[in-house]
Amino acid sequence: MRKIALSLLLAIAATPVLAQPKDCGELKAEIDAKISANGVPAFTTTIVDKDAEADGKVVGTCENGTKKIVYKRGS
Repeated sequence: MRKIALSLLLAIAATPVLAQPKDCGELKAEIDAKISANGVPAFTTTIVDKDAEADGKVVGTCENGTKKIVYKRGS
């Protein structure tokens, strides 16, 4: 019974940590690093509002879904 109560308490305590929104700059840096690691020589990633028209592929969302990160290959 104590193990169940302890497990439940730990799960409840960890929930707010998992639900925090990702910072756009941090997420963009992670995406840029992954793209570079895949050997893409020239690309751009841009942070825009979620409703904004953007030329490219959406590769991530941040700030609770209010912004998106758009990827475009080439310079």
